[in-house]
Amino acid sequence: MTEYCVKAQNVQKAFGANKVLTDVSFDVASGSVTTIIGPSGSGKTTLLRALNALDVPDAGVIQVGEIEIDFSEPVAKDTLRRYRAQSGFVFQGHNLFPHKTVLENVTEGPVVAQKKPRAQAETEAVQLLEKVGLADKKDQYPFQLSGGQQQRVGIARALALRPKVVLFDEPTSALDPELVGEVLSVIRDLAVEGWTLVIVTHEIQFARQVSDQVLFTDRGVILEKGPPAEVLEHPTQDRTRQFLDRILNPL
Repeated sequence: MTEYCVKAQNVQKAFGANKVLTDVSFDVASGSVTTIIGPSGSGKTTLLRALNALDVPDAGVIQVGEIEIDFSEPVAKDTLRRYRAQSGFVFQGHNLFPHKTVLENVTEGPVVAQKKPRAQAETEAVQLLEKVGLADKKDQYPFQLSGGQQQRVGIARALALRPKVVLFDEPTSALDPELVGEVLSVIRDLAVEGWTLVIVTHEIQFARQVSDQVLFTDRGVILEKGPPAEVLEHPTQDRTRQFLDRILNPL
């Protein structure tokens, strides 16, 4: 029997008159990789942020890890806090604290939010920095790192919270092309290790290689979902075919 880490049912989100998500539903199996693809403005990032309640949905039911919330009803702050703690978020633009060292960035969440002893948090942080290949940079500041290195610190920071699922918002879109590979390599390693990952990406070949499930979104709706061989190679929707043809066969 499949165990699910994320379940989303009829999720809706609007910003004013702009309806960004319309009755979005999908599940993410524990230990699997789900990638979300689609054109700009299709609701990909809003969907990801809804899973962490960075953008609180207007309606719908989402379960992440052990916490389920019906967003059509008022949500208590403590419930929202416990819900957010189920996931780690890797931002497109790194979002590191510029005045803190690499080590301090990674330990901030465990020490402040989870009240973990600093010595324990630092030991675990160094192990995570080793995982992303940056243990030798632990005493440096973000401005001393390349964009790819900063993003890898962002990944280590998300993992430090030991979340049920790690959410990636286009983790390579802000990077120079030569730095993309080092970040994708780290994500591939996490997939092999069995972390549950949900990734918004425009890297179609990467999605083909690492995904267990691909979601194609357009205008706030999931038009297709399934294994990468189905969605990316044999799409059933004209809109999906048009998008993939434009991405894979640019002029």
